[in-house]
Amino acid sequence: MPVETFRATAHLQQGMVVKAKSRSFEITIDEPTSLGGTDEGMNPVELVLCALGACQSIVARVYSRKFDVNLEDFWVEVEGELDTDGFMNKSDVRRGYSDIRYNIHIKTDAPKERVEEFVAFIERTCPVGDTIENPVKLKLNEIIIES
Repeated sequence: MPVETFRATAHLQQGMVVKAKSRSFEITIDEPTSLGGTDEGMNPVELVLCALGACQSIVARVYSRKFDVNLEDFWVEVEGELDTDGFMNKSDVRRGYSDIRYNIHIKTDAPKERVEEFVAFIERTCPVGDTIENPVKLKLNEIIIES
């Protein structure tokens, strides 16, 4: 398959509320009240965790037949450690996650060895996991001053 470009926009609303759009879908993003928001939606770092779990789940669905793993049920619990003092400029620590951990739950009749191979494949194949785990070129294209 060729390289595909995905696009999204994030438009700041009142306070810390952001309306994010991609294709014809929109989500509301906000910070919890403990971080100065109004708690109208998940915050960006929570969405990163959700994106990882969702991506692993989708990979599982797409490839389960190839591994002969019947998915009666599948879910991922994801948690991460983030020092909010970095974002608040209270201390010189990393602003992003220092650790992300997950548990993959699979209800299946497949043998343990096949499930372990399947999970290793999911980890190797998930684009969000790859994006988190490996450096990505992140650059500002341009600053556009609207009049």
